[in-house]
Amino acid sequence: MSDRHIIKGGPRDRQIYEYAVLRVVPRVERGECINAGVLVYCRAESYLGARIHLDEARLLALDPRADVAGVRAALRAVEGVCAGGTAAGQASSDDPGRRFRWLVAPRSTIVQPGPVHTGLTTDPAAETGRLLDLLVR
Repeated sequence: MSDRHIIKGGPRDRQIYEYAVLRVVPRVERGECINAGVLVYCRAESYLGARIHLDEARLLALDPRADVAGVRAALRAVEGVCAGGTAAGQASSDDPGRRFRWLVAPRSTIVQPGPVHTGLTTDPAAETGRLLDLLVR
């Protein structure tokens, strides 16, 4: 087992979290996608976070006419919903769990959430970065 799969901290220190990969599907009818970010929700810590990394070259390899600015705007909107407050728009009064469920609801758009998975962590914010490096970059 490699170091990247070892969860540090005792069993009582770890919290359950849920995560989903954000993928960009530039031509929905083709189904091809690239991973562009991760969402992490930890109820015990009342944490909801997103980390984004859009590889424009990979996106344009799938669709040379992809609307890169539009994709970036959609990904920024996801970050805004995660941040809460005025950046979340109409979801500003929703709790983190409700915002997470809304973000991971299946949709047929260019920016789509993947399936929701679970894990254990002692630091949900650090886990968000780790998952971005592992699953997106």
